[in-house]
Amino acid sequence: MEQLAGESDPSIAMGGQVGSQLKMRVGACWIVATVRTLALDSRSATHILADIDFVGEGDQEQLTGRIFRFRRGVTRFPVPGTPIYPVSSPDMLEIYSAHDQARIEIGTVYPTANTRASLLVDALLGKHFALLGSTGTGKSTSAALILHRICDMAPQGHIVMIDPHGEYGAAFAGNGAVYDTSNLELPYWLMNFEEHCEVLVTSKGPERAQDCDILAKCLLAARGRSRLAEGIGRLTVDSPVPYLLSDLAAILANEMGKLDKSTNSLPYLRLRTRLDEIKADPRFSFMFSGMLVADSMQNFLAKVFRLPAMGKPISIVDTSAMPSEITHVVVSVLARLIFDFAIWARDEEQKPILLVCEEAHRYIPSSNIEAGQSVRKILERIAKEGRKYGVSLGLITQRPSDLAEGVLSQCGTLIAMRLNNERDQHFVKAAMPEGSRGFLDSIPALRNRECIVCGEGVTVPIRVAFDDLEAVRRPASADPVFSDLWRQTGGEEEILERTINRWRNQGR
Repeated sequence: MEQLAGESDPSIAMGGQVGSQLKMRVGACWIVATVRTLALDSRSATHILADIDFVGEGDQEQLTGRIFRFRRGVTRFPVPGTPIYPVSSPDMLEIYSAHDQARIEIGTVYPTANTRASLLVDALLGKHFALLGSTGTGKSTSAALILHRICDMAPQGHIVMIDPHGEYGAAFAGNGAVYDTSNLELPYWLMNFEEHCEVLVTSKGPERAQDCDILAKCLLAARGRSRLAEGIGRLTVDSPVPYLLSDLAAILANEMGKLDKSTNSLPYLRLRTRLDEIKADPRFSFMFSGMLVADSMQNFLAKVFRLPAMGKPISIVDTSAMPSEITHVVVSVLARLIFDFAIWARDEEQKPILLVCEEAHRYIPSSNIEAGQSVRKILERIAKEGRKYGVSLGLITQRPSDLAEGVLSQCGTLIAMRLNNERDQHFVKAAMPEGSRGFLDSIPALRNRECIVCGEGVTVPIRVAFDDLEAVRRPASADPVFSDLWRQTGGEEEILERTINRWRNQGR
């Protein structure tokens, strides 16, 4: 190892160190392994003991002796005493090449200077992926880079991204459509019964069940008054059929006035008051507006799912200006529409859709007693079953330990950036495949914009230094430069005036 350290080839120079690759010959095959741990042998000052993980094997090229036709998995294991060799950069090129599979290049393989790191697109999207990293590690820029590469490769794709901070709109201005409270126009009647309950039912405990029963009865009656309902044989409380909010209010008032009702008037009053509050609140107008009563379902799905994409394959849904109490419901409606669309379109030509959730721990929390359970249920269902219907899930989070247990293990590809929290590191280790454990110990030591990728989207686990992304394609998530900004002055009055004006008008 001391002799190798001076080699000009960085792959050979790193040979034998933790995280490096080694090869050994078994018959006509080269077996490749990753070094997990190193320890000095107590019996000999010149020997080192190492734990290694076998990752795959390849054939030996006759002329050069290099590896070719590399594949994951090992069929024959070496016996004790088999000589060990370092893996060279040309070997690395063969190990990490995607051959003729559809791929996107996201950076260079550490420690080489020019071996490109590729993600296999079909495996990455077909089996879900998760991008994990502590805040400040370049997570948003890395997410933008991966999505830009996918959009460049598939200009007629269908990607929906939930953006809770309003930072990706600028990054995808050229190849995406950005929707926020000013232009989303999400009709309230697209909500199913559970989502209606989350918005309209404010009570807790046994009263909640009572209120939900009353809402179900009145909502079904309101949907039944629609002209569209006349042609539907089996109308349910979940059917996405337009109805008037005024109809729902009138039916609630009618039911409240009946003498043979099973409860007192309080549940009806609670629902009626909440309905009036939402109708009068301008913050909810992007969803609960009287203008959204027309049957706009086809136009809405075409717009948000990019059907057709027309060269702009990604929709950025900016939820930053939405009231926090309804954000969960908006995400739930969008995720459920994607899943339901995929189920009901099974007999059609398939149009796979990728749903990307930034700050995923908000929507799939580990605790199941918080508000917003409808979004948790649908995202867990997509994680478990989405692959069968052509719905792919991309989760981006800085707190993997706060995600619901089991969701991370449903992600076939894990892209792990630096994680400072030990609990988060433990969660990621538990979710990663066995052969990549050697890389995991280096997670706390990763630099900014470096990551470890393992799972279905790569041939073998790799450590990657991400490419630089052009400034115009970066999200608006740069950290403020305090040392510069706190030396500048001027324009404060105008800033305050404009900010307070936007604040009071609850809009940009």
